[in-house]
Amino acid sequence: MRIAYLDCFSGISGDMFLGALLDAGVPVELFEKTVAGLNVGAKLERSRVDRGGISATKLDVIVNGEKDMPREEFWAARHAHPDAHRFEEGRTADPSAPLRSGRDDKTEGLATADKAEIHADHLQHDAGPVHSYHPNHAPVRGLNEILKIIAGAAISERAKQTASEIFLALGAAEAKVHNSGIDDIHFHEVGAADAIVDIVCAAVGAEALGVEQFLCSPLNVGGGTVTCAHGVMPVPAPATLELLKDVPIYSGDVQKELVTPTGAAIVKVLAAGFGPRPLMKTETIGCGAGSRDFAGHSNVLRISIGETQLSETAPAGDSGGAETIAILEANLDDLSPQLIGYVVNLALAEGALDVFTTPVQMKKNRPGTLLTVLARPENEEHLRKLLFRESSTLGVRSRHEKRYALPRRHEAVTTPWGEVRMKIASLNGTISQYAPEYEDCRRIAAEHHVPLKTVMQEAIRLYLDRKHG
Repeated sequence: MRIAYLDCFSGISGDMFLGALLDAGVPVELFEKTVAGLNVGAKLERSRVDRGGISATKLDVIVNGEKDMPREEFWAARHAHPDAHRFEEGRTADPSAPLRSGRDDKTEGLATADKAEIHADHLQHDAGPVHSYHPNHAPVRGLNEILKIIAGAAISERAKQTASEIFLALGAAEAKVHNSGIDDIHFHEVGAADAIVDIVCAAVGAEALGVEQFLCSPLNVGGGTVTCAHGVMPVPAPATLELLKDVPIYSGDVQKELVTPTGAAIVKVLAAGFGPRPLMKTETIGCGAGSRDFAGHSNVLRISIGETQLSETAPAGDSGGAETIAILEANLDDLSPQLIGYVVNLALAEGALDVFTTPVQMKKNRPGTLLTVLARPENEEHLRKLLFRESSTLGVRSRHEKRYALPRRHEAVTTPWGEVRMKIASLNGTISQYAPEYEDCRRIAAEHHVPLKTVMQEAIRLYLDRKHG
């Protein structure tokens, strides 16, 4: 299986992730084309920098000629001009004012705020509009408006879904922190053009890597405090900590903000698991730089791409690698089938490898359902809590077993209705199985009103035609 592993020893932010993708080989032209298609007045600037002796790629998003402002500078400017950032209905911002509040510098990955940090005075719950100062008169954007921008972008459906999920994760975290409904959240910082660029490019770049799975190290969140709209807050910031629930985090020597909300949302959506580096053959390495260079600390995010290493315990002559998986089981005899279906879908969304049900006969001759969840060991506790929280079970059984899996990869074919990924498995280096991805075919069938079997048959035909020349 082709995977990407993120080393977050110096935290993660949106632009650090983009820099790492570029350094690992994602074409900068792909990002430039994506940004141009968004039509939000932004452009990219790529450079090569040194961070603690490590060479890395730095990517800046420039909106109308301006780069990011570090959090400390932003709040110093705001304190110097306390009336410059907020205007009541019927008034406009003074373009000659020296303060720019369009975005905090999240490229720090370390010491500055992310533009995704939405503060209390950035949330509008009343009917009357309140305008946030920005020299370019950037509008307040609601979550639905941002999702429409993503839906209209000239990118793949898969990338649209990923970008939307990242914004939804941010919105849900902010709504929880501010005790608000997610539809009531309005984004100033996150809704700015550079934030949309970061998140959409993150989705596009992640897809361009062609990996089947992202894995991530425990996250160094930093420490100390940071000044924001609420005053002095401990690190990690409230929204960041909310996003990192059930994720292994720690604080190292650097007492600065290392993980930003955008970075947290990216790994929340992309990463299938968190833990030490797995057995893998590394083929490509990329390093994305933060804005600041700290003495004795390399302010970079590193990504490693390659194939999972086959286990030495695999049977001779077999290309299937052995891995240990956790199996969770619960017997249910008093839960609605509707709720069982919901739990199955939720467990899959939360990182389960597979979920299935089996009809069983339980005590007192009650017909019941055996719910089985397959998971990686590092996700076992999280999924066990999910079963207790979402189902009616009073007990969950768990055990560890070996699973042998053939190496798999994806190849895309272009049908008359859109792109379909083909899942391809190999045995002893020879292709043994291939099948179109069901979700790709289902989406195309629904959008174009074509029979599902027709889409699947056409995808297979195109793959075989290409395979045989």
